[in-house]
Amino acid sequence: MASSSVTATSRFLIVFDFDETMIAENSDDAMVRVAPGQTVPDWLKDSFRPGRFNEHMQRVLAYLAQQGVSEQVIRDAIEDIPPAPGLLVLLGFLRSHRQDFECVVLSDANTYFIETWLRKAGSRQLFSEIFTNPASFNKDGHLVLLPYHAHECPRCPENMCKQVILRDYLARRARERGKPFQKVFYIGDGANDICPTLALGQKDTAFPRRDFPMHRIIQDMQKGQPGIYKPMVVPWARGEDVVDCLKKAVEES
Repeated sequence: MASSSVTATSRFLIVFDFDETMIAENSDDAMVRVAPGQTVPDWLKDSFRPGRFNEHMQRVLAYLAQQGVSEQVIRDAIEDIPPAPGLLVLLGFLRSHRQDFECVVLSDANTYFIETWLRKAGSRQLFSEIFTNPASFNKDGHLVLLPYHAHECPRCPENMCKQVILRDYLARRARERGKPFQKVFYIGDGANDICPTLALGQKDTAFPRRDFPMHRIIQDMQKGQPGIYKPMVVPWARGEDVVDCLKKAVEES
């Protein structure tokens, strides 16, 4: 899902997760709130299996369709999710430095949620590509979710390995640009944001949300296996923390 914001001159790539990174909560939680009684039945809750959250959300969305929850209700719920603290400041900085940063989203959410939220925020055109699970409304008005791809990575959920996607994107863009990015910045929060950052090098930066799973796992890795985690680590609590680091990168390069 490309937009017109790709330029051959951008020196840096910045990769965003979506849930609890761009937005203040998990977008799937908004779907529970639009269910009758703002909850889903126990049989549906109990159907979740580790590593198969995409399949679980397919069942949740099918349940909402059976209950007559409309596209408008779902759209409103997604649009009403607040941004993460300081996220709009960060997006404003990137909007004013589009010549320096190529921006992409890499998320295990889905296309409908991310596209809807970014358009409401007036920021869709900032992102050259969105890598996520396909989701769209069918002719019956039901939101249908699919897995992104199949892979063999043992660390990741069955429907998506973010490292595979990031490596492929970096290789493709290096061919198209005729050179790699000077630096890659990755902003995330969850355990599934560890795998893609293992593809980063010492000149790159990982921004784990402070005290969230990604941050705690990196701390454990650094203590237990010093040197195995290559990128610089800058924990963030607000978007301004990321902006401060990006400003230095622009000034120093």
